[in-house]
Amino acid sequence: MEWANDGKSKGGVLAHLERLEIQVNRSRKNLEDPQRAQAVESALGTKIQKLRCLRDELRAEVKQRQARVKASTVNVEPDQTLEISEQEVAERRKENVKAILQAYRFTGLSGKLTSRGVCVCITTAFEGNLLDSYFIDLVIQKPLRIHHHSIPVFIPLEEISAKYLQTNIQHFLFCLCEYLNAYAGRKYQADRLQSDFAAFLAGPLRRNSLCNLLSFTYKVEPRGQSFPFCARLLYKDLTTALPTDVTVTYEGKRKYCTFCSHD
Repeated sequence: MEWANDGKSKGGVLAHLERLEIQVNRSRKNLEDPQRAQAVESALGTKIQKLRCLRDELRAEVKQRQARVKASTVNVEPDQTLEISEQEVAERRKENVKAILQAYRFTGLSGKLTSRGVCVCITTAFEGNLLDSYFIDLVIQKPLRIHHHSIPVFIPLEEISAKYLQTNIQHFLFCLCEYLNAYAGRKYQADRLQSDFAAFLAGPLRRNSLCNLLSFTYKVEPRGQSFPFCARLLYKDLTTALPTDVTVTYEGKRKYCTFCSHD
């Protein structure tokens, strides 16, 4: 111990005692750490041993189950195994279709199970008005096929079926709904125009079966003078109920296009 000129220890006696206490605590800690590490190691070793025993038991159980499955399939004929497999696939597809119909009923899709598969009913609507309903009878087998239906001939059913029926039946139904709802919406608007605004029409409303091409003549009579206009509406996108091209011409001394929309 070093002493200052006045005979007292550097830092005082209390500071020296604190340093000694710190050294004692460090010594105790150094003695306790190996004991604690040894206890932790022993506990981990016990846990590892238990996990190994559990692994061995699971392996043995898996081997027993594999042996039972193999023994059960040995006595089954190959054709019978194939028949069971195809039957299971058909049942799964039927359950999948049933779940789809229940989950998406609020979209206008409904249906019921039949002896062959399922009959889907598609109810169309436009701006809150319920319109026509169409059905399609599906045979649940491999591959899926359409037994009969009431879809109009101008709806591209074969094209939609080729794309989605075998791979994604949900998308098949929704795509078909898009076409039918758009057609029903165009037809509904044309019918309302012809019935509710007949006084403004000069002559009949002309349209094709798909209702994607409409033409009509209407008249405007400001201050007692009549001005006839000819309108032509074209729907290039068959999945929408709004026209993509509108052409209006004035029938008088001159004939010209007033506007053309390409939305």
